[in-house]
Order: sequence, then structure tokens, then C-alpha cells
Amino acid sequence: MTASKIRCLVVDDEPLAISVLQDYISQLETLTLVGTCRSGVEALLFLQKNKVDLLFLDIQMPKLTGIDFLKTLSNRPKVIFTTAFREYALEGFELNVLDYLLKPIPFDRFLIAINKYYPAGNAAHSLPTMLIPADQGSTGEPFIYLKSDKKMVKVFLWEILYIESLKDYVKVKTVSGEVVSYQRISYLEEKLPDRRFLRIHRAYIIATDKIRSFNSSVIEVGGQELPIGRQYKPEVMKALGMQE
Repeated sequence: MTASKIRCLVVDDEPLAISVLQDYISQLETLTLVGTCRSGVEALLFLQKNKVDLLFLDIQMPKLTGIDFLKTLSNRPKVIFTTAFREYALEGFELNVLDYLLKPIPFDRFLIAINKYYPAGNAAHSLPTMLIPADQGSTGEPFIYLKSDKKMVKVFLWEILYIESLKDYVKVKTVSGEVVSYQRISYLEEKLPDRRFLRIHRAYIIATDKIRSFNSSVIEVGGQELPIGRQYKPEVMKALGMQE
């Protein structure tokens, strides 16, 4: 049975802050944005008419601060404070909020906060096992997040040598190590860009720019000779300019 999405409301008087959270929320399949509000009063009216599971709440807002607004709610959704000021952290936790995010909010820190929404050990409703952000960061280098050992690990695409299927898991071999994640290799094949990655076998995807040598049966990547599967051979040979 598919879990229902977490209904999120963003309350902030800064358009840029709202835009950032909108972008982050859109990148997680487990979340859905049901509204944005520019003040506590507006948010109060919204909550009277709409179901909200998770509230992203700024603290420093005109007329009614996020903390004062939260104190008016008798039936609160779960709350994550978002603010540029550290001094409110203690009061925030006294109000039993899930987390306290300092602006500018990094995406990986946002992911950590989201995972606190779920009860400990509830793996069925935790973070996705893989995420390719639409915003590739200030460096412009594309990357993915892979869930490994209860945390999201950032892996830049240029780091990847090859990906090996381990049944329901994948091992992503990189230039500096490896990341094992609960994920199907077919899902990675679908999401990763064709121009940089090539499926050569039911158990292997390679980074084409990391190929050291190849022939009609094996490809050497990262010091390993990886087999070319029979069903993948025609496409592999075409991609690498080989003749049968």
C-alpha cells in the first residue's frame, strides 16, 4: 500500500525563502505543497479550512511572530522552524518542534529535518533511497543523493566509476570509495543521463568517461573488467562505435 503524501504549508514573509522551500518540497515524492502564506494571520485562516501535516514556519514575521502564532494553535501540525536567527532555537524546542533550520537552508540539512517527521525505525515511510535534485547546486556539477546507512549521501556524477546490482541493493563504486544503497539498478538506469552512463549488463552500469579499455566481451572501468551482457551487446557496441 502506498503511503499518502505529507501535506506541507510554508509560512514566510520572504518570497525567496518560500521559493527555496517550494523547490525542495517538489523534489521529494513523499511531500506535497498545499499552500504558502506570507503571515501568521493568513496561515491561521488557511489552517481553518485545510488539512496540513507539516508546517515550515518562519519566526521573524511582522505583526505576529512564528513563535506567537504557534502558541495560538490548539491542534498543531508538526512544525519545522525556518529562520536566520539562532537565538530562538531553545524556545523552538520548548514548543516541541521537529527541527530548527537556519537560513540559508542547505538541501541535505532539509532532508535530515524531513526524516524527523517519521517515527524512529519506520523505514517504510522514511526518505527516498535516491534523489536527483533539479537544482544541481552552486558549482553546477550534477549530483545525486543515495540513502545509505540511514542518511542521504551526496555523490557527484563525475565521481561514479560504475554501478553494480546486488539484487535489491546497488553498489555505487566511486573514485574515492563506494556507497551501498537499497535501490534497484533499473531505477538508476532510468534516472541517470544516457550521455554519461551505459547499461552493459543486467548487473552493471558504467560511466562512459571512465572506460580504460574494452573489447567485444568486457569493459575495463576502475581497475575492474566488467562483462558485456548478451542482451545489451548491440546497444553497447553501437554506443562505443564497435563493430560485431
